[in-house]
Amino acid sequence: MKSGARALGIAESYRDDRDDYGDRDDDRRRSTLAGAVVRADRVCDGLAYDSCRVGGTDGTATVIDLIDGLDRPDVRYVLLGAVAPAWYNFLELSRIHEAVDRPVLAVTFEASDGLETGLRDAFSGAELEERLATYRALPERRELSIDDDTVYVRAVGLEPAEADDVVRSFTLEGGRPEPIRVARMAARAADSYARSFE
Repeated sequence: MKSGARALGIAESYRDDRDDYGDRDDDRRRSTLAGAVVRADRVCDGLAYDSCRVGGTDGTATVIDLIDGLDRPDVRYVLLGAVAPAWYNFLELSRIHEAVDRPVLAVTFEASDGLETGLRDAFSGAELEERLATYRALPERRELSIDDDTVYVRAVGLEPAEADDVVRSFTLEGGRPEPIRVARMAARAADSYARSFE
């Protein structure tokens, strides 16, 4: 991959700490999303921020708005650091792909038996059914080895081998693609800054 190829990594910062939130209404609880444009040679050349509701269903629309707001036609790939940020605010990879017309990859970092048990513990009725439908519509999660690390990849808009090449090309060390790593740091910094005013 050429050194100037760019990917947008998106990650969140969210802590479910009741001491931080107090008795605030759940509708006011927000998760900070950061987007980091990073070149294949590891140079970061853009940041953007947005937020979605904790426990909500606005995550997909928020990600699309963040990408549109960046207005970066040079970004070739979107790498998501989660499929269920902000306490099961699921991201619909196919919908994001259709909206931004770029391959979308979700890269996660822990082995898992899936999210259905957690969903059933947290939601019921229509809220549960909506989230289960979104979760079950996600592309298959595949294991990928990068040096001594293992990541788990879901992709829309790329064949599996191409998706693996993208993840490897943007991963310097530690098994975390650089766009996601930078976005995660940016989200945490923005979240900490915002909390200092609460």
